[in-house]
Amino acid sequence: MQNGGVKLKASIGVAAVAVAAGLWGMDALIRRPLALSTDPATIVFGEHVVLVAILFPIVVTALPALWRAGPRFVAAGIVVGAGSSALATIFFTQAFVDGDPVTPVVLQKVQPLVAVSLAAVLLGERPRPRFGFFLVGGLAGTWLMAFPSPFDVSLHGMAPVLYALAAAGLWALGTVLELPFQQVTAVRFAFGLPAAFIAVLVLGAPLRASLHDELFIALLAIVTGLVALLLYYWGLSRTTASVASVAELTFPVVAIAVGYFAFDATLTSTQLAGVALTSLVVLGLPGRARELVDDRPPGAPALLGEAS
Repeated sequence: MQNGGVKLKASIGVAAVAVAAGLWGMDALIRRPLALSTDPATIVFGEHVVLVAILFPIVVTALPALWRAGPRFVAAGIVVGAGSSALATIFFTQAFVDGDPVTPVVLQKVQPLVAVSLAAVLLGERPRPRFGFFLVGGLAGTWLMAFPSPFDVSLHGMAPVLYALAAAGLWALGTVLELPFQQVTAVRFAFGLPAAFIAVLVLGAPLRASLHDELFIALLAIVTGLVALLLYYWGLSRTTASVASVAELTFPVVAIAVGYFAFDATLTSTQLAGVALTSLVVLGLPGRARELVDDRPPGAPALLGEAS
């Protein structure tokens, strides 16, 4: 009975991560039009202002708790906030400016490879052989989605590719360096706000956008920022980082659908096959989440926030 409860908990966690990633996949509906009229750094700074204002009561309790936990936890909080939140989002937004609406989104989903590797090193997670079928299947599906001719690849310039890959690496760090989900979102945005402010100054971007764009920045912050991240961290607390990284492939599936329906992107038969393959991989995860990865062994590094 206890094993059944643990399995159900892991299944629900994976489903929550997948839904959160799907919300991120809808991000382009708002972010891409915004990026055409407002500087990416301004957008990201505005998002963090809104989110810190909403979460301020939690921020004032979460930051002292992080400080009391010790330097390792403070350092991880800075990495998650400044890197995974502010810089990664700026890179991702800039990729929309320099690239097409589909390729940058899908290319940065090398994130599972980075996240699985970091989870093994930092968390002591040990994927079982059968996990490889899900990981390889998911990566194969995203490769098919990324390129109209998957065996004759032509990238749309190196800049958006590099921006997308940088975002992937920083977001992968955000998967394996975590606090309890009640606090991690507040900490993430609290450290992300000064990083976004510095980015605005360094890049010479304006601090404010037009009133029209600021309203949409607030909508973006709440829907694909606050709601999605709370759901994501709640789910992540109930499953392993390795499995969660594959569940996040809902992101490119939804993103490519947004590109097709909202931005008139054309899809080849192989891209549609990629959508189908990746969808099958993600749909198959919840029922097997508990048996795909061994939890960290005794003595392995503790998940950030577990020491109190």
